[in-house]
Amino acid sequence: MIGNKGHIVFIGVVLIISLIVSFDFKNKLSGEEILNSQKNKSIIIARANDSISLDPAITTDMESFKVCVNIYDTLVKYEKNGDEIIPSLAESWETSEDGLKWVFKLRKGTKFHDGTDFNAHAVQFNFERWMNMDNPYHIGSFSYWSYNFGQFPRLIRSVTALSDYSLEIVLNEPYSPFLSTLTMPAFGIASPDSIIKYNESFKDHPVGTGPFEFEYWNKGKEIVLKKNHNYWGNTIKIDKVVFSVVESSEKRLKFLEEGKVDIADNLTPDEVNRINKNPNLDLYLKSFFNIGYLAMNNQKKPFDDKNVRKAVGCLIDKDKMVKELFDNLARPANSFVPPIIWAYNEDVKSLDYNVDKAKKLLKEAGYEDGFDTTLWVMESPRAYFPDTIGIAKFIKESLLKANIRVEIITYSWDEYIEKIKEGEHSLALIGWTGDHIDPDNFLYTFFSSDNRKTELTSNYSFYKNEEVDKLLKQARQATDREFRKNIYRNLQEIISEDTPAIPLVHTMPIMGVSKKVKGYTPHLTGEETLEDVHLISD
Repeated sequence: MIGNKGHIVFIGVVLIISLIVSFDFKNKLSGEEILNSQKNKSIIIARANDSISLDPAITTDMESFKVCVNIYDTLVKYEKNGDEIIPSLAESWETSEDGLKWVFKLRKGTKFHDGTDFNAHAVQFNFERWMNMDNPYHIGSFSYWSYNFGQFPRLIRSVTALSDYSLEIVLNEPYSPFLSTLTMPAFGIASPDSIIKYNESFKDHPVGTGPFEFEYWNKGKEIVLKKNHNYWGNTIKIDKVVFSVVESSEKRLKFLEEGKVDIADNLTPDEVNRINKNPNLDLYLKSFFNIGYLAMNNQKKPFDDKNVRKAVGCLIDKDKMVKELFDNLARPANSFVPPIIWAYNEDVKSLDYNVDKAKKLLKEAGYEDGFDTTLWVMESPRAYFPDTIGIAKFIKESLLKANIRVEIITYSWDEYIEKIKEGEHSLALIGWTGDHIDPDNFLYTFFSSDNRKTELTSNYSFYKNEEVDKLLKQARQATDREFRKNIYRNLQEIISEDTPAIPLVHTMPIMGVSKKVKGYTPHLTGEETLEDVHLISD
């Protein structure tokens, strides 16, 4: 998930009086007033950024997915503490020997939050909306479909409701990560009736089958979810979940220390000691399941020249960057595959920090005197870049050593992601938190030429290599993991040599959690549902 791809929520007792207050009045409240009005009635999560959309099909950012996973269920999901795929809305499934036909037996007696029935016809409706650009409800950029299944409909030949609770999906070609892909929140099953009712405004009126129902969204300030009393899964232990926007990391931690919030997300490395020293708080450091990197637009001069791209890599001292900007709570990235994924190639090494070599490469490329360029960066922190501006300044200073003169340009996150999809940038800081535990989720997403089309792109370097495309397709179709592993290890070597982008860092996203919060289980992907969470009293 982009950049988009780190994630937590807060839930609590019952909203009794504050929901009587009008929406217009809520819009006039300050962030701190909202927090005070909700406290003792909800579990509250303080986060740096608001969601962009609550329609998972057109969502790419993690802050939106953090909310969506609590509203929508997927057909299958990962177990709480590992990488095993287990039933969700699909109770069982089987596949043909050639891997092209899948039949899912669906859960009976489940209803959407609007009271309509969940069944195979609803699932077919969702797939047809996702995969068919001519569908009247295919409004917006269905990026995750494109990232994973290719241009519409590409990998999926047909989706058919065989009966009310039996669904058949036929693929055009084998796709090894198929079940893993279906665990993604982007493929949460939404109510057809509500999609038809709201259509292009469905992103503001989400309706699924998940443990929590949407209550309201005070944009830029908070999203409130309420308990789904008819949830098919576990009995929900809390009445409300509040996702509250608190832009300052210092203020998020302060509110956590004061008990105004229950979880503080996207904290910075220099705040770890404060959390550790507070007997009322727990520190959560998530695993290295992300990548922060520097995208270089290979379609634009001078970054269409491999020597220039390699020169940029030689100018960035990653060890120094991790020490100064991450307080060593990260690791320099050598590959675009995180080290905890089974296909990680430990033999791939970063370009050595070497200013003289960088200057030599620039001279060979015809840029002995350097050049002027721009570096784009998002204004607010991400899980892979807790200090976005600090990192941008570090890169600017690094590149100046070879007379590459950089102007830093900042945008809000929602504007930023739309502009880099259009390929307007030269250099851009971007990253990804994994959506499912397969190297395809990183390498195909970043480097397949299928994903370099504007508006739907996730290949922000606009890189194209026919050999890479061939190997990516081969790895997707193979079923033997060891064979796939060898392909992905080879791909990492080819990509490292081509240097379409510079892998910078794998981080450990930092969260502070009140000891009153129980039942919270962080997952590798950061996309946790909160149905097991509860609060203990003093």
